[in-house]
Amino acid sequence: MLDFETCNAARLRRDPAFDGRFFTAVKTTRIYCRPVCPVRQPLTKNVVYYPSAAAAEQAGYRPCLRCRPETAPFSAAWNGTKTTVGRALSLIEDGALDEMSVDQLAERLGIGARHLSRLFRRHVGASPLQTAKTFRLQRAKRLLDDTDVAITEVASRAGFKSLRRFNAAFLELYKQPPLAFRKRRSSGPRSERGEIHAGV
Repeated sequence: MLDFETCNAARLRRDPAFDGRFFTAVKTTRIYCRPVCPVRQPLTKNVVYYPSAAAAEQAGYRPCLRCRPETAPFSAAWNGTKTTVGRALSLIEDGALDEMSVDQLAERLGIGARHLSRLFRRHVGASPLQTAKTFRLQRAKRLLDDTDVAITEVASRAGFKSLRRFNAAFLELYKQPPLAFRKRRSSGPRSERGEIHAGV
Protein backbone atom coordinates (compact mmCIF):
# COMPACT_ATOMS: atom_id res chain seq x y z
CA MET A 1 0.00 0.00 0.00
CA LEU A 2 1.24 3.50 -0.85
CA ASP A 3 1.86 5.94 2.02
CA PHE A 4 -0.77 8.52 2.99
CA GLU A 5 1.12 11.52 1.57
CA THR A 6 1.57 9.87 -1.85
CA CYS A 7 -2.11 8.91 -2.03
CA ASN A 8 -3.24 12.33 -0.88
CA ALA A 9 -1.14 14.18 -3.44
CA ALA A 10 -2.38 11.87 -6.22
CA ARG A 11 -6.01 12.36 -5.13
CA LEU A 12 -5.69 16.15 -5.06
CA ARG A 13 -4.18 16.06 -8.58
CA ARG A 14 -6.79 13.49 -9.72
CA ASP A 15 -3.79 11.69 -11.20
CA PRO A 16 -4.95 8.95 -13.63
CA ALA A 17 -1.66 7.10 -13.14
CA PHE A 18 -2.90 6.13 -9.66
CA ASP A 19 -6.37 4.99 -10.74
CA GLY A 20 -6.89 1.54 -9.27
CA ARG A 21 -3.76 1.68 -7.11
CA PHE A 22 -5.73 2.92 -4.10
CA PHE A 23 -9.24 4.01 -3.13
CA THR A 24 -10.21 7.10 -1.13
CA ALA A 25 -12.75 6.59 1.66
CA VAL A 26 -14.53 9.65 3.07
CA LYS A 27 -15.18 9.28 6.78
CA THR A 28 -18.04 11.82 6.88
CA THR A 29 -20.12 10.13 4.16
CA ARG A 30 -18.93 6.50 4.46
CA ILE A 31 -18.38 6.42 0.67
CA TYR A 32 -15.22 5.41 -1.20
CA CYS A 33 -14.01 6.73 -4.55
CA ARG A 34 -11.33 6.36 -7.17
CA PRO A 35 -8.56 9.00 -7.06
CA VAL A 36 -9.88 10.41 -10.35
CA CYS A 37 -13.41 11.01 -9.00
CA PRO A 38 -14.77 14.31 -10.45
CA VAL A 39 -16.72 15.41 -7.36
CA ARG A 40 -15.61 18.19 -5.03
CA GLN A 41 -12.55 17.14 -3.07
CA PRO A 42 -13.09 16.21 0.59
CA LEU A 43 -10.85 17.69 3.27
CA THR A 44 -7.69 15.69 3.92
CA LYS A 45 -8.64 15.19 7.58
CA ASN A 46 -11.78 13.36 6.43
CA VAL A 47 -10.14 10.75 4.20
CA VAL A 48 -8.48 7.39 4.64
CA TYR A 49 -6.93 5.24 1.89
CA TYR A 50 -7.37 1.54 1.09
CA PRO A 51 -5.46 -0.72 -1.31
CA SER A 52 -8.60 -2.30 -2.80
CA ALA A 53 -12.35 -1.88 -3.15
CA ALA A 54 -12.85 -4.98 -1.02
CA ALA A 55 -10.79 -3.48 1.80
CA ALA A 56 -12.87 -0.28 1.75
CA GLU A 57 -16.11 -2.27 1.77
CA GLN A 58 -14.88 -4.50 4.57
CA ALA A 59 -14.28 -1.31 6.58
CA GLY A 60 -17.91 -0.30 6.06
CA TYR A 61 -17.70 2.10 3.11
CA ARG A 62 -19.96 1.93 0.06
CA PRO A 63 -18.91 2.72 -3.54
CA CYS A 64 -19.38 6.13 -5.12
CA LEU A 65 -22.07 6.10 -7.81
CA ARG A 66 -20.31 8.90 -9.70
CA CYS A 67 -16.81 7.50 -10.33
CA ARG A 68 -17.89 3.83 -10.28
CA PRO A 69 -15.02 2.12 -8.41
CA GLU A 70 -16.06 -1.21 -9.96
CA THR A 71 -14.66 0.04 -13.30
CA ALA A 72 -11.23 0.96 -11.91
CA PRO A 73 -8.27 -1.03 -13.21
CA PHE A 74 -6.79 -3.50 -10.74
CA SER A 75 -4.11 -2.10 -8.56
CA ALA A 76 -0.68 -3.61 -8.20
CA ALA A 77 -1.86 -5.03 -4.88
CA TRP A 78 -4.85 -6.71 -6.49
CA ASN A 79 -2.68 -8.17 -9.22
CA GLY A 80 -0.51 -9.36 -6.40
CA THR A 81 3.23 -9.28 -5.89
CA LYS A 82 2.97 -12.99 -5.19
CA THR A 83 2.02 -15.48 -7.87
CA THR A 84 -0.33 -17.25 -5.49
CA VAL A 85 -2.32 -14.09 -4.76
CA GLY A 86 -2.56 -13.28 -8.45
CA ARG A 87 -3.80 -16.79 -9.25
CA ALA A 88 -6.31 -16.66 -6.38
CA LEU A 89 -7.66 -13.29 -7.53
CA SER A 90 -8.09 -14.57 -11.09
CA LEU A 91 -9.95 -17.62 -9.85
CA ILE A 92 -12.17 -15.56 -7.54
CA GLU A 93 -12.94 -13.09 -10.32
CA ASP A 94 -13.97 -16.06 -12.47
CA GLY A 95 -16.37 -17.16 -9.75
CA ALA A 96 -14.35 -19.82 -7.90
CA LEU A 97 -15.82 -18.89 -4.52
CA ASP A 98 -19.32 -18.95 -6.00
CA GLU A 99 -18.88 -22.71 -6.34
CA MET A 100 -16.30 -23.74 -3.73
CA SER A 101 -15.18 -22.90 -0.20
CA VAL A 102 -12.06 -20.98 0.81
CA ASP A 103 -10.57 -24.30 1.97
CA GLN A 104 -11.15 -25.80 -1.49
CA LEU A 105 -9.71 -22.73 -3.22
CA ALA A 106 -6.60 -22.88 -1.01
CA GLU A 107 -6.22 -26.60 -1.74
CA ARG A 108 -6.44 -25.89 -5.46
CA LEU A 109 -3.64 -23.33 -5.03
CA GLY A 110 -1.55 -25.82 -3.05
CA ILE A 111 -1.55 -23.90 0.24
CA GLY A 112 -3.54 -23.89 3.48
CA ALA A 113 -6.63 -21.76 3.99
CA ARG A 114 -5.02 -19.82 6.87
CA HIS A 115 -2.00 -18.98 4.75
CA LEU A 116 -4.25 -17.84 1.89
CA SER A 117 -6.14 -15.56 4.30
CA ARG A 118 -2.85 -14.12 5.58
CA LEU A 119 -1.71 -13.40 2.02
CA PHE A 120 -4.98 -11.65 1.28
CA ARG A 121 -4.75 -9.52 4.41
CA ARG A 122 -1.22 -8.50 3.41
CA HIS A 123 -1.75 -7.83 -0.29
CA VAL A 124 -5.46 -7.09 -0.71
CA GLY A 125 -6.47 -5.79 2.71
CA ALA A 126 -9.59 -7.99 2.78
CA SER A 127 -10.49 -11.65 3.15
CA PRO A 128 -11.04 -13.99 0.16
CA LEU A 129 -14.78 -14.08 0.96
CA GLN A 130 -15.07 -10.29 1.08
CA THR A 131 -13.13 -10.10 -2.19
CA ALA A 132 -15.53 -12.57 -3.80
CA LYS A 133 -18.51 -10.59 -2.52
CA THR A 134 -17.06 -7.39 -3.95
CA PHE A 135 -16.51 -9.05 -7.34
CA ARG A 136 -20.12 -10.32 -7.35
CA LEU A 137 -21.53 -6.91 -6.52
CA GLN A 138 -19.31 -5.24 -9.11
CA ARG A 139 -20.52 -7.69 -11.77
CA ALA A 140 -24.12 -7.07 -10.73
CA LYS A 141 -23.77 -3.30 -10.83
CA ARG A 142 -22.24 -3.43 -14.31
CA LEU A 143 -25.17 -5.58 -15.48
CA LEU A 144 -27.67 -3.18 -13.92
CA ASP A 145 -25.90 -0.20 -15.49
CA ASP A 146 -25.24 -1.64 -18.92
CA THR A 147 -28.04 -4.13 -19.67
CA ASP A 148 -31.78 -4.55 -19.28
CA VAL A 149 -31.73 -8.22 -18.23
CA ALA A 150 -34.15 -9.22 -15.47
CA ILE A 151 -33.04 -8.77 -11.85
CA THR A 152 -33.14 -12.54 -11.31
CA GLU A 153 -30.80 -12.99 -14.28
CA VAL A 154 -28.49 -10.27 -12.94
CA ALA A 155 -28.27 -12.14 -9.64
CA SER A 156 -27.52 -15.42 -11.36
CA ARG A 157 -24.92 -14.02 -13.78
CA ALA A 158 -23.18 -12.13 -10.97
CA GLY A 159 -22.75 -15.38 -9.01
CA PHE A 160 -25.34 -15.10 -6.25
CA LYS A 161 -26.95 -18.33 -5.09
CA SER A 162 -30.35 -16.73 -4.64
CA LEU A 163 -32.24 -13.55 -5.46
CA ARG A 164 -32.77 -12.99 -1.72
CA ARG A 165 -29.02 -13.01 -1.03
CA PHE A 166 -28.39 -10.70 -3.97
CA ASN A 167 -31.04 -8.21 -2.83
CA ALA A 168 -29.70 -8.24 0.73
CA ALA A 169 -26.05 -7.76 -0.31
CA PHE A 170 -26.90 -5.00 -2.79
CA LEU A 171 -29.09 -3.18 -0.27
CA GLU A 172 -26.38 -3.45 2.39
CA LEU A 173 -23.74 -1.89 0.14
CA TYR A 174 -25.69 0.60 -1.97
CA LYS A 175 -28.45 1.42 0.55
CA GLN A 176 -31.13 0.71 -2.07
CA PRO A 177 -32.47 -2.48 -3.67
CA PRO A 178 -31.36 -3.42 -7.22
CA LEU A 179 -34.73 -2.54 -8.74
CA ALA A 180 -34.67 0.97 -7.25
CA PHE A 181 -31.08 1.37 -8.44
CA ARG A 182 -32.10 0.45 -11.99
CA LYS A 183 -35.08 2.83 -11.89
CA ARG A 184 -32.74 5.60 -10.77
CA ARG A 185 -30.48 4.84 -13.71
CA SER A 186 -33.35 4.78 -16.22
CA SER A 187 -34.67 8.11 -14.96
CA GLY A 188 -31.35 9.71 -15.86
CA PRO A 189 -28.22 10.62 -13.87
CA ARG A 190 -28.53 12.91 -10.91
CA SER A 191 -25.86 14.92 -9.20
CA GLU A 192 -24.39 13.35 -6.10
CA ARG A 193 -21.94 16.06 -5.18
CA GLY A 194 -23.71 16.91 -1.94
CA GLU A 195 -24.47 13.29 -1.11
CA ILE A 196 -21.02 11.87 -1.66
CA HIS A 197 -18.93 14.54 -0.03
CA ALA A 198 -21.43 16.37 2.17
CA GLY A 199 -20.00 18.25 5.10
CA VAL A 200 -16.47 18.47 3.73
